[in-house]
Amino acid sequence: MDHMRPAPRFSVPTLCTTAVLLAALGTNSCTRSTPLSQFPALENEFVNKSLSFSPVGASGQGLHKFRGHDFDLELDDLSNSGIQNQRQFYADFHKKLESFDKTSLSPEDRADYDIMDTQIGLALFDIDIAESTRHSPQTYVELIGSALFNPFVLEYAPKAERFDHIIARLNKIPDFVEVAQRRLFSVPAVWAEVAKGENDGNIELITKTLAPAVPAEKKAAFDEASSRALDSLRTFGRFLKEELPERSTRRREDGKQNPEPDWRLGAVHYGIKFKLALATNSTPDQVLADAEKRLAAVRAQMLELSLPLHAVWFAAHGTHDDLKGGERENRVVREVLDHIAENHSTPTSYLDDARKDLDQARQFAADKNLLTLPVNSNLAVIPTPEFMRGIYGVGGFNPAPVLEPKLGAFFWITPIAVDWPKARVESKLREYNVFNLQLLTIHEAMPGHYVQGEFANGVQPQSRRVLRAIFGNGPYVEGWAQYITQVMLDQGYLNNSPELRLTLLKQELRVDANAIIDIRMQTNRMTDAEAMTLMETNTFQEHEEAVAKLQRVKLSSTQLPMYFLGWRDWLRVRALDSGSSLQAFHDKALKEGAVPLSVLARLLTGKDLQ
Repeated sequence: MDHMRPAPRFSVPTLCTTAVLLAALGTNSCTRSTPLSQFPALENEFVNKSLSFSPVGASGQGLHKFRGHDFDLELDDLSNSGIQNQRQFYADFHKKLESFDKTSLSPEDRADYDIMDTQIGLALFDIDIAESTRHSPQTYVELIGSALFNPFVLEYAPKAERFDHIIARLNKIPDFVEVAQRRLFSVPAVWAEVAKGENDGNIELITKTLAPAVPAEKKAAFDEASSRALDSLRTFGRFLKEELPERSTRRREDGKQNPEPDWRLGAVHYGIKFKLALATNSTPDQVLADAEKRLAAVRAQMLELSLPLHAVWFAAHGTHDDLKGGERENRVVREVLDHIAENHSTPTSYLDDARKDLDQARQFAADKNLLTLPVNSNLAVIPTPEFMRGIYGVGGFNPAPVLEPKLGAFFWITPIAVDWPKARVESKLREYNVFNLQLLTIHEAMPGHYVQGEFANGVQPQSRRVLRAIFGNGPYVEGWAQYITQVMLDQGYLNNSPELRLTLLKQELRVDANAIIDIRMQTNRMTDAEAMTLMETNTFQEHEEAVAKLQRVKLSSTQLPMYFLGWRDWLRVRALDSGSSLQAFHDKALKEGAVPLSVLARLLTGKDLQ
């Protein structure tokens, strides 16, 4: 996820920040003289070098060694010099990329060109404008968690060897934490608070998950390394709680208190990132207008579907004909949704119920021949790792390593915390009732992100597969999961249950609201209270869901609109290729990997999105 802060700090004399970002947005001025035959080598260079900047990410994707580096033993270099090295590479590579005549490339190579160009823009945006390594403590905390968790769960080598890698990384944590404490400043309070909770999760990971699993012959080395690492993490926790807030808001020389750092990107920076991250020509305000219009239409659709159910379940007090407009919609739909929400899991059955839903969804997709299902049995349903629960409050999907796909993929379900009060537990379970848990399982796993990831792992050549898997288009990824969920229901999943359809419409409202609150809040046009009203009253979300989403919009930017844009554009691509069967369309679309949906339309049909 993205953790963004404004205020540029770095500069490279050869290519200024503004010039690079404008170039990534489409301005080209360099002489195009490099032979097209050299493009595959350039793509391979970009993939490998970009991965090498994150040894933790590289080894997690199955790239274990590269040019003398053993990534399994390393942590990322987030020092000032390490970040400057990244910046120089991206600035230089942009010049190399512009030396090609893009219009003469094949359609597939042109798609890869655009992905690299966009990724350069995003990387430089993060380094020069967002400065996540200066302002986002989650960057450090989540990287530590991934560094330790991935070799534990991914069986790419014998267990003893993987614990050697864990021990090597544990030994590097004290220096890594020192870099974090030296570099972090001007951190929004919500970011520090979330990072503190995730840092506690890393401590739990070491003491409660890794320590009991250490092979006997590695125990002494593990205990020594983990002792130093735990001391550092506990010190870092105190830093996050006590020193960092003071550092971020200390008084100025004139005695006045500095304002709390703002998590918002602001309209200008948000607009730049929006175009890069979403690969869209639509402006934030155009998407905002579309989402607000769609929200009103879906609410009307929900009222129409709710009225017959309401007449059965609430015959005693009628359909509230005395109320008008939105007030009647709110009352009728809310009563029906509340009735549906009563059918939900328990905290102890929540995870197992998702596993059962997974089997049911897989069977239905196979029976309806919606697409070619993976032959691998490498999907596991597990609790969300504690160090990721700050951003993944409900669940998520972690795909198999792109270079080692047989190692396994994970459908995360965030469990109900044992110390939650009863009202909070009930709110979470009501939101993810038996129908919404079905939709979550379809979206994240079957035939959503898991199936999408398995297709993507078959893209050739390898450099293209890695590029589109790691740096692929977000609306393509999130839009697929939303689109195929609708297809499942359109094909009669759960016997055309009106309760399930109404729950999907509620989810569509949430997708609309996601785009609205991200655009409005990141550009400072919506308050917390207004966002909560939109979510709880106008889109019928439970309080716990709304609180989690409010936190998420403060932790990330431009990610939440991906669902709206992607869902809309997958339907538009399908309309262009309506002559193909569902299976044929889905298979050939997924075999492309995560290209922008405008590119997908041209690759499949030779037509532009309408």
